[in-house]
Amino acid sequence: MSDSIPHPDLSGRRVLIPGGTGGVGEGAVRSYLAAGAQVVVPTRSKERAEEFRLLLGEAATARLHLFEHDYTDFAGAEALVATMVDRLGGVDDVVAPIGGWWHGKRLWEIDEADWQAAFVDLATAHMAVLRAALPRMTRQGAYSIVVGESAHVPIPGSGLVSMEQTALHMMHQVLAVELQGAKRVFLLELGPVATRFVEAVDPAQVTSAQIGAVAVAASASTRPGSLVQLLNRAQAEEALVSLGAAR
Repeated sequence: MSDSIPHPDLSGRRVLIPGGTGGVGEGAVRSYLAAGAQVVVPTRSKERAEEFRLLLGEAATARLHLFEHDYTDFAGAEALVATMVDRLGGVDDVVAPIGGWWHGKRLWEIDEADWQAAFVDLATAHMAVLRAALPRMTRQGAYSIVVGESAHVPIPGSGLVSMEQTALHMMHQVLAVELQGAKRVFLLELGPVATRFVEAVDPAQVTSAQIGAVAVAASASTRPGSLVQLLNRAQAEEALVSLGAAR
């Protein structure tokens, strides 16, 4: 996946991207590296880390820090962020494209394992990372929660995804009230995304590179945290213009 989108200069910024090895996360990792930031990406194994480094190719500069670490529970996320602070001196920005797709059962057909994996585990991972990172973040940075439009578009057979994504929407709303502008938290709401795993079926489809560019622009801007809809390519282009004007 190439990235030809120009980025603002974020040299010296320290960015945590849990979920960075995924299709959407890759766009964020490439964009922050291109902007000059130090980028921390936790991975499940050394093998996965090496595969991702090879995938990034020349983009994987010395500013990419791949950690073999499980951040999906409270203790794991706390240890990850503490290690990042110890090694890099702090946290400026977080982009959280945590999660994946789940499909196959109607709500009354799910079992406890489905509920745990598709709702509880993913919501816990988001909450754990936010709890560990947000208090440590500098005021100049931005925290970007990444969700899909399934948060308010019901999809038969994927109800657990919609329920979990809706919970993240409310997380963002509560944070806005509780923070009262003290720190900036964005909610990036995505439509279907063209990634290395899923090719675009429509030329209007948003790409992971565009999503990464919007996250970088949010970090570089002075705009207060908000909901940013990226349901298609045109909305991503509009967001880049809007965020650029707020620098």
